Amino acid sequence: MAVSRRPLRVVLADEHHLFRNGLRGTLAAEGMTIVGEASDGEGAVAVAREREADVVVIDPRMAGNSGIDTLRRIVTARPQARVIVLTASAEHSEVLEALAAGACCFLLKDMRVEDLLASIRLAAAGHAVLSREIAKALTGELRSAGYEAVSAANHGPQLTARELDVLRLITQGADNATIGRELSISGHTVKQHVTSILGKLGVQNRVQAAVRAVRADLL
Repeated sequence: MAVSRRPLRVVLADEHHLFRNGLRGTLAAEGMTIVGEASDGEGAVAVAREREADVVVIDPRMAGNSGIDTLRRIVTARPQARVIVLTASAEHSEVLEALAAGACCFLLKDMRVEDLLASIRLAAAGHAVLSREIAKALTGELRSAGYEAVSAANHGPQLTARELDVLRLITQGADNATIGRELSISGHTVKQHVTSILGKLGVQNRVQAAVRAVRADLL
């Protein structure tokens, strides 16, 4: 999705007013425009469509509604919007269901503010993002589920040593800024590596790259 230079138009959907209030202030301080808020699923769907949101940040565990159904309805009502799940905890099945329903990100509320802001910007730019804890758990479950590994040496994509370093951090849920700090490389260099990795793996986003890495036993 192409994002213009105007401020991001964000909808916040969470049943806790205090949390929404704090998040509203944080995002507004970063130049984002909060165009609407909702405390239930019906309100989230309506405001996302009516206020022409670029990004919807939603906790699907709101009282009185099916979170996954709400995600699907938001995606249908406002397909241009990037839907970010921001919740307190999650089972692996919930993560997979949310991603299948159209969410591009699954984040946990205990993440650092700077990581949340980076994730929202990545999502708006068309990327998929998982919290580091979610990514670790999900890739671990894929391994334990018995996905057949493919020998990287003989059949898998040929990644450089540095690309493997970047891919390892991607599977842990790290954003570009974190990868740059961990590997002492510039943000531009990180972007080049990520683009190369996605191309070599034949995938569209970081979540798919993480799954592909596990299936091909690249790490």
